[in-house]
Amino acid sequence: MATTRTAHTVWNGDLMTGAGNTTLDSSGLGNFDVTWKARAEAAEGKTSPEELIAAAHSACFSMAFSHALAQAGHTPEEVNTKADVTFVPGTGISDSHLTLNARVPGISEEEFQRIAEEAKTGCPVSAALTGIKITLDATLAS
Repeated sequence: MATTRTAHTVWNGDLMTGAGNTTLDSSGLGNFDVTWKARAEAAEGKTSPEELIAAAHSACFSMAFSHALAQAGHTPEEVNTKADVTFVPGTGISDSHLTLNARVPGISEEEFQRIAEEAKTGCPVSAALTGIKITLDATLAS
């Protein structure tokens, strides 16, 4: 069954001096201030579309990787994924870099790397981001 999640943003003013507030409607988990300055310069306690994309990408990849491990007969003790999404003013979002550090008992380095690469391309958020470069550094922790 398909699911739809909803968020909304109210923006006031022009791009450079205006401000907005993004609300996570489906979960009700909160609302977040957004500004151009937080997007193009320092965050200063506000978020940006890129930070929200990074949160989605790191969560989706972690789920895809955990699922792929289970299908291969492995249960991870911990999967820790960071996503760095880069925004270039005047150009747009250029890339998302995933950094994975995971503890997976009984898996070889080769299988770990193969499954991580498959999860990178198989993650639905990665599929949605096909217009940008997606890279991955995966570390099997002991």
